[in-house]
Amino acid sequence: MIIDPAARQTDGEAVRIAKDVLSAGAAAKVCLPDGPEEFARALGRRGSRRPVVVGDDRALVRTVTLLHRQRELAGCALSVVPVGDSGLAESLGVPGGTVAAARAVLDGAERRLDLLVDDSDGVVLSTLGIPPEPVRAAVAAPVPAAAGRAWYRSLVRTLAPRPPRLPAVPAPGPSRLRIEVDGEAVVDLGQPVEAVAVTPGTGGLAEVRVRPLSVGAEATPLRAFGRTVTVFGADFRYRADAAVSGPVRRRTWRVAEDAWALVLPPA
Repeated sequence: MIIDPAARQTDGEAVRIAKDVLSAGAAAKVCLPDGPEEFARALGRRGSRRPVVVGDDRALVRTVTLLHRQRELAGCALSVVPVGDSGLAESLGVPGGTVAAARAVLDGAERRLDLLVDDSDGVVLSTLGIPPEPVRAAVAAPVPAAAGRAWYRSLVRTLAPRPPRLPAVPAPGPSRLRIEVDGEAVVDLGQPVEAVAVTPGTGGLAEVRVRPLSVGAEATPLRAFGRTVTVFGADFRYRADAAVSGPVRRRTWRVAEDAWALVLPPA
């Protein structure tokens, strides 16, 4: 059991519950790395033990990336108990609650999933977005851990001084990109696009959705399926799962079919 440092800071009570449930149901070795390097070493020293990551979506992506780059991903079934941001993990089928997720680790079954691998050896588990979604410039004030008591968190939020409301950072303007799926152009540089989304599906195919810039009437979204997706043109940034990368001028993603196994609740 590898407990991400951010999880211990975010919700120590959830971490304790996960440890208790997992230790009661199976022989568990607990690792408490202090940073990314120790996290990687703990993962590399797992031996024949099945890794269980207690942490948020970034910890999940970091684990899959490390295993992929070590060429050990295909033979390693991964389990996750989300603590912190868990939208990605839940979209893959992991329960959001600590107890339910820990029980799924003990009683669940492996499910093999596709992912995207780019030409810099990065991975995408769920959705690739171009451009990244805009974020707010204001940062919410931190809320102390409340030992699982929702009413206490609500009280703290009520009493804490509210940060000034700042306007959202405007979304990037339309991009001129050439998007190829399996070598065939879906849209070329002459057609500005507002957004592109690429999602690994099933059977080794990715779904590509392109929203062209609308002039007057709303433009019809374009949709394609393929094993490789190449995007190039003006410098662009993209969001891969929980992280923003770029700017890059060209990037290719390919689908790795059944590339990894995630332990999920029985169907």
